[in-house]
Amino acid sequence: MTLGNYELFSIETGRFALDGGAMFGIVPMPLWKKLNPPDERNRIALAARALLLKGNGKIILIDNGNGSKFTDKQMDIYRLDTQHSNLETSLANINIKFSDVTDVILTHLHFDHAGGSTKKENGEVIPSFPNATYYVQKKHWERSQNPSEKDRGSFMYDDFLPLKSAGVLELLEGNEKIFPNVSFMLCDGHTDAQQLPKISDGTTTLLYCCDMIPTTAHIPIPYIMAYDLRPLTTLEEKKTILNHAADENWILYFEHDPNTAAAKVMRTEKGIVISEEIII
Repeated sequence: MTLGNYELFSIETGRFALDGGAMFGIVPMPLWKKLNPPDERNRIALAARALLLKGNGKIILIDNGNGSKFTDKQMDIYRLDTQHSNLETSLANINIKFSDVTDVILTHLHFDHAGGSTKKENGEVIPSFPNATYYVQKKHWERSQNPSEKDRGSFMYDDFLPLKSAGVLELLEGNEKIFPNVSFMLCDGHTDAQQLPKISDGTTTLLYCCDMIPTTAHIPIPYIMAYDLRPLTTLEEKKTILNHAADENWILYFEHDPNTAAAKVMRTEKGIVISEEIII
């Protein structure tokens, strides 16, 4: 897919699983399990889908999945599967090496979004992309340094502290224009200052939904994750985004949906629903 001066590539970094109840909050299991069947441990299948932009002399990666630093216990808990797809193979399929990536936009620093930012090499944790600058919101960085009891488990410090130590992490403040045709929608419901990249050429717009709308099953307004720090804020943010998407024909890109990478939505009597799936 081409958008503005960029070629866009969907990047599968692997699959994992999280508790279905946690993924759907107050929504009863009989409703969410129809499209998201849980395993014997109540976990549902999720993608860890990144997006790569190539153009304007840049190769920009948005998020990078769980990475490869998990212990055996963590791999079991999260049912991590990189046999069928992983970051390195997916990049190689489009002739991109880790050293080719010039920039990494991190929507936020939870392990399933930033885990691939670093890797272990000779017993040391180092940046995975040796020539890249990484970007995250300053307000979110501050959250990662002082998380609450509720969200402490979402941060794994080896994913991002080595970036700071290596001098390759840039902290943004608000909707800074760091690349042509790329802006950010900042949201505080899921976590402080989650930045949703929006790529637009003035005619076509794609919004990388990250954990604001992690899967297509989360399009209904009350379907909000129990992981969110401020669910009522998420509710209002979702309304705003979905109304814009329906009115302005945006493409929504789903980081965690196991089957659908992107789609457009429309307004109906029953609320906003998918109108068509989009191939990236």
